[in-house]
Amino acid sequence: MTARSTNSIRPIPPEVRERTLTQSPYNKILTNVGVWSQDGQWIVYDVRPDVAGSIFDGERIERVHVETGEVEVLYESRNGAKCGVVTCSPIDDRVVFILGPERSTPDWTYGPSRRQGAIVSASRPSEASFLDARDLVAPFTPGALRGGSHVHVFSPDASRVSYTYDDEVLTRLDEAHAPTEGRDANQRNVAVSLLGRPVGVPRTHERNHEGQAFSVVVTRTINEPRPGSDEICRACEEGWIGDAGYVTPGGERRRWALAYQGTVVAKNGSRHAEVFVADLPEDLTFPGPDGPLEGTTLRRPAPPAGVVQRRLTFTDDEAFPGLAGPRHWLRSSPDGSKIAFLRRDRSGSVRLWTVPPWGDEATAVTDPSFSVESAFTWSPDGQSIAHVSDGSVCVTEVETGETTRLTEKATSPQFAPRSEACVFSPDGRRIASMRTCPKMRRRNQVHVVEALPTTGRVLK
Repeated sequence: MTARSTNSIRPIPPEVRERTLTQSPYNKILTNVGVWSQDGQWIVYDVRPDVAGSIFDGERIERVHVETGEVEVLYESRNGAKCGVVTCSPIDDRVVFILGPERSTPDWTYGPSRRQGAIVSASRPSEASFLDARDLVAPFTPGALRGGSHVHVFSPDASRVSYTYDDEVLTRLDEAHAPTEGRDANQRNVAVSLLGRPVGVPRTHERNHEGQAFSVVVTRTINEPRPGSDEICRACEEGWIGDAGYVTPGGERRRWALAYQGTVVAKNGSRHAEVFVADLPEDLTFPGPDGPLEGTTLRRPAPPAGVVQRRLTFTDDEAFPGLAGPRHWLRSSPDGSKIAFLRRDRSGSVRLWTVPPWGDEATAVTDPSFSVESAFTWSPDGQSIAHVSDGSVCVTEVETGETTRLTEKATSPQFAPRSEACVFSPDGRRIASMRTCPKMRRRNQVHVVEALPTTGRVLK
């Protein structure tokens, strides 16, 4: 891996200003990507009460108008269910979010394998439908999953949704301490829903339900990866590669691919995350060689035919192996040529790095004099990345490594822009973030940086 020598953080340009959009005395949580409506006029959020969003106890999905500050409720949960982690469609007024169980019982409370995606249109608020179908009783249904989905993100053309997945059937066996020899343990994986292919399921379990989309697991994990191999025991924090996939050095366009963090076992037995890619077929509905799409009572759902899983980074022998820093999702440049991630350099500084999806040496982007302190997003022109560093919202030019501060440095870390989200608008002229505000009962409020001059660029 190579490191570029750059400059430290530059001062705030005179044309940049920050605004507080929300004022109400309850908490707001932005997702790490997809918080802007497709027209850039609204920002969506949920109202989980914990400032970090670590307690899933929100009951509303809302949006705020960027110009007027008007707030609209898009969905309010019912029958004790909780909701949160909302993202927008890039082409229309739909949003997708996590919905927890209604009418919880002692054996069916909220958890990683007991949640699902729900979709609502802003034109029809509160009319939610399930994204992913669920079938908990064998024989299982192709296109339905047997567990819970989390952090749903539309593909750039909104034909698919990606998310992480945990399997309830295998979780039950894990909780019963059933031996794992001859069966799969529940492990987090990445899944995709193909919209426009509704799936119905039999009413063989009270928690079964239909879904809007045909859903499949697209990553391969194993119970005990071999030390030093490319096998993984966890796949998570994924992102779509390119607005239209990516082009290989040989000129081949690969239309569908996801980058994600895969947990490997080093030769010394330690575990850490590396950058992986799953190249996906156009049609996700055909079973592959690993087993049925719907899984079995002992095996998790298997990837479709044509899925190719590849490892891109190899940091076992580095001073600080693996991806590191704040929780973040891998994000691709719009043209698909670079995948951005965070890891420590030899000095221990958390830096932005990029690696091409076809596999090559990774390059450090940000300066080692400061650490990146948040999840991040690319500008629509693919030239800059927005992130939090040194208590401020910042942007870094990817080619030069030059970083510019866009907000005043916080006087206290607790009032700095939070690490969970730093999201470019669709036109690239604004960046959304959130801060914990002392005047608002120490609740998060949504903030917007008016980042760009009329040229549509953050940095000239």
